[in-house]
Amino acid sequence: MDFTLTIKRLSALWPVAGLVLLALNLRAAITGVSPLLDHLRTVSGLSGLDVSVLTALPVLCLGGFAWLAPPLARRVGLEAAVAGGLALIAGGVLLRSVPSPVALFAGTVLAGAGIAIGNVLMPVAVKRHFPDRTGVFTGLAMMLMSASGALAAAMAVPLDTAAGWRTALAVWAAPALLAALTWAPSAWRGRHERPQLLPSAPEAAHGSLLRSPLAWSVAAFLGTVSLLFYVLVAWLPTIMRDNGFPPAEAGMMVSALQIISVPLGLAVPVAAARMPGQRPLVIGVVVAMTVGLAGLLLAPGAGWLWVAVLGLGTGSAFPLAFALLSLRSPSPQIAARLSGMAQTVGYLTAGAGPLAIGVLHDATGGWKFPLVLLLVLLLPETAFGLLAARAGFVHLSACEA
Repeated sequence: MDFTLTIKRLSALWPVAGLVLLALNLRAAITGVSPLLDHLRTVSGLSGLDVSVLTALPVLCLGGFAWLAPPLARRVGLEAAVAGGLALIAGGVLLRSVPSPVALFAGTVLAGAGIAIGNVLMPVAVKRHFPDRTGVFTGLAMMLMSASGALAAAMAVPLDTAAGWRTALAVWAAPALLAALTWAPSAWRGRHERPQLLPSAPEAAHGSLLRSPLAWSVAAFLGTVSLLFYVLVAWLPTIMRDNGFPPAEAGMMVSALQIISVPLGLAVPVAAARMPGQRPLVIGVVVAMTVGLAGLLLAPGAGWLWVAVLGLGTGSAFPLAFALLSLRSPSPQIAARLSGMAQTVGYLTAGAGPLAIGVLHDATGGWKFPLVLLLVLLLPETAFGLLAARAGFVHLSACEA
């Protein structure tokens, strides 16, 4: 009897454990690469364009594969789709540690595909398992994503120095494999529950989010937020090194950017869920990003100050954008469709950022014009954010209610 009670209690805890392990694997495989770009360029014989493509590839994969997640979840079940995405992350991380440029790029694509699936289905899992606590559990997931991303960035150079670049890349396969194995039993038990993710309401069976202005606003806000975040993750170490900071310290700046995001990842979605509209949060994000980017442009020597300010901006923007996926969805079914649409559009937009900034840097020989461009991009981020933050739900119809 006690054994049965223990099993029931463990089963009740599973959704939390599953969400925790999923969130821990949705950023580390990306952020652990940028501090090693110079070393990878040397050992793999990559050109400047190759490095720019490598920085853009994970984000392009997040957009390119995001659209697959909702139909995959409907076909095999939410848990099985998440487990499969985590297995792809583990396999991709291991593959890119093979000393070959082809393996490096192919492994990056696989890992990016797995992260795309997990990214899209994470808000769906929150909406399904914690419908009355979406703010708290979205915040928990975002906090853990930031923490794992910060840890990966901080450990990259020390691991490279101690054990080599292959180990520094491959180590992140272990938590992905553990997470996949954790989700697998639930995937097996839930294989007959697939209809739960099929459209259940009459309006969910017809119509398209492509005709929803609010859905497009959410997607565009996520895109601009993601573009700025992944540009900083990819190029901040290089920007800081070019301004006289040592490589290890420059790598730590990326880590610090995300350490600052850890408490904000929890606090911002909780605050957003308690507000009928989230426009004050959008304004706060834009102000912080403006100050931080202008600081890097005008006084790069005070790098740590601007990293702290940018940490406040990105640390609030990303959780807010993800929270809106749940807050603007009236049901898990629509949350799945909005998450898939927003992340496809958003990440394909964001994927152009690291590549464009790298090409612009090579063309101009400095960081002045790339940073000015990032400042200009805050204008559409503000506009789309204010539209996405208005109270209401998206609907699968031609007009908003």
